[in-house]
Amino acid sequence: MIPRYSRSVMTDIWSPASKFRIWFEIEAHACDALAELGVIPEQAAKTIWEKGNAVEFDVGRIDEIERETKHDVIAFLTHLAEIVGPDARFVHQGMTSSDVLDTCFNVQLAKATDILLDDMDKLLAALKKRAMEHKNTVTIGRSHGIHAEPTTFGVKLAQAYAEFERCRQRLVQARAEIATCAISGAVGTFANIEPAVEEHVAKAMGLTAEPVSTQVIPRDRHAMYFATLGVIASSIERLATEIRHLQRTEVLEVEEYFAPGQKGSSAMPHKRNPVLTENLTGLARIVRMAVVPAMENVALWHERDISHSSVERMIGPDSTVTLDFALNRLTGVIEKLLVYPENMDKNLNKFKGLVHSQRVLLALTQAGCSREDSYRLVQRNAMKVWEEDKDFLTELLADAEVTNVLSDAEIREKFDLGYHTKHVDTIFQRVFG
Repeated sequence: MIPRYSRSVMTDIWSPASKFRIWFEIEAHACDALAELGVIPEQAAKTIWEKGNAVEFDVGRIDEIERETKHDVIAFLTHLAEIVGPDARFVHQGMTSSDVLDTCFNVQLAKATDILLDDMDKLLAALKKRAMEHKNTVTIGRSHGIHAEPTTFGVKLAQAYAEFERCRQRLVQARAEIATCAISGAVGTFANIEPAVEEHVAKAMGLTAEPVSTQVIPRDRHAMYFATLGVIASSIERLATEIRHLQRTEVLEVEEYFAPGQKGSSAMPHKRNPVLTENLTGLARIVRMAVVPAMENVALWHERDISHSSVERMIGPDSTVTLDFALNRLTGVIEKLLVYPENMDKNLNKFKGLVHSQRVLLALTQAGCSREDSYRLVQRNAMKVWEEDKDFLTELLADAEVTNVLSDAEIREKFDLGYHTKHVDTIFQRVFG
């Protein structure tokens, strides 16, 4: 989490000041519930709110106390007592540190997810707009990096839209799964605090009560959450990689926007490099880096240990901040992407009709040729295009074995480009409705 790849709207969630404010709210809401139950005086709960809301918590002072206590929650509670006074003795009644830490962490993840969902909505809007713009912009589809058959650039973007729509749905589910609260005390038995307190805090913090916690919220929830972020990062990389390939000099079907005054190379003034999508490829690795540690955090000792704690202090901020930045960067790339239909057309015809080979193959089989003979005839003429720079249609029309089965008109008809795009409307209807 470095400023270069961070947006303040996300980093603010993970700041010490934000964390301590959430800790206070958890404790204060718990005090409200305890007051309703008659465990602590109502006036004490009001005083805690009033004095806690009247100040900004002193992060430096909390750090100073922690250097002595070696315990972050105790350091915070000590500082809070300095602010609140005698009524601070009613804070943290029957609670344990994990009640505060785990509930806060899930509040932060839920808030971060709301930002990520907004990011994804903007990306989806950009993809849809550009897909509609290039719905019928014919280009070559590739398999193994080699020319396959025609598609449209709009279909390429529609595929990305559908993929990110699935990612969004997964993120909604991940938010629901992570947004739980535990105020259950030592080893999660509620021995010293009533379940009603947990329910009150959960409602106040926009969470749901964890059905059963063992002093900690089960980490399978977090494993699923960070795995979801990893999948989204992989989808970002997939689209970024496609753009990078299409920007190669030999292809140049699309290009990242190159701003006035931008420089591509310190040595070669002519360079216009796909630096943004290369950057996205790298950032995706950082997000995925959190997935395995999050899964390893699931297996804690007995009711609780803190082997997960150091991991989450890093992967929580780093993953959400990085993914937020990446989604926003990708949206900008799509919005400003330069598309070159003329180069798409040139590349499509680079191998002089080879992209229509399957149609000729199928026509031969339907006219009575065995599949083996049909494949042999088509491949024989296709290899002349590869090796001798011949024209595929011309070679087929000159091949007596082919023309004995298909007429010239039947062969020519198989080179109709529109045949390959006749179901684009169907695809768009399925994706965009």
